[in-house]
Amino acid sequence: MPGGPSSPGTRNFVADAGPGADDSRVTWTAPEVKRSEPPLVAGEREALEASLDYQRETLLVKCSGLTAEQLKEHAVSPSGLTLLGLVRHLTDVERWWFRVHGTNQEMAFRYFAEDSLDADFEDLDEPDAPAVLAAFWEEVGLARAAVRDVDLDHVVPSHGHHPERVRDLRWIYIHMIEEYARHNGHADLLRERIDGLTGD
Repeated sequence: MPGGPSSPGTRNFVADAGPGADDSRVTWTAPEVKRSEPPLVAGEREALEASLDYQRETLLVKCSGLTAEQLKEHAVSPSGLTLLGLVRHLTDVERWWFRVHGTNQEMAFRYFAEDSLDADFEDLDEPDAPAVLAAFWEEVGLARAAVRDVDLDHVVPSHGHHPERVRDLRWIYIHMIEEYARHNGHADLLRERIDGLTGD
């Protein structure tokens, strides 16, 4: 499956992004990520999974080659967004939709907090950038595994403030593609302001 455990981009990212990679001997930079192009002809499930994986990998392409300090940079004033904050946010979004909703599990967020609604975006003083990036791919793997055998027509209960808003797994995939596409637009602007790099 594109972007799955055997994906070069995914494997290289996790291998290079372990905690402690940033020390006094070398300046850590986010590893290169090679994206897997979605197929032009595919069944519905394959198309949804491949398109979502492409968006996941695009986010990390926007991080590739940057230092921890650059990933935390508020580069588009007055916005408080950062590339690392986007990665943290989407890690929690993966958990919320695929594991909490998709398989009806109860679990806490990694970063979001009830008493600090933007903690995933804003609490960047302490986070270790390599660990944040590795945690992202860990959560993606857990999300994939959680819904691998769940039918797209499966209707899941709501865990939010609107219990009447049930939806099927297909809706979750479509929503996640939209969520990544929107935030990847933010990432485009941040990356261009940080070092001038542009591109898809």
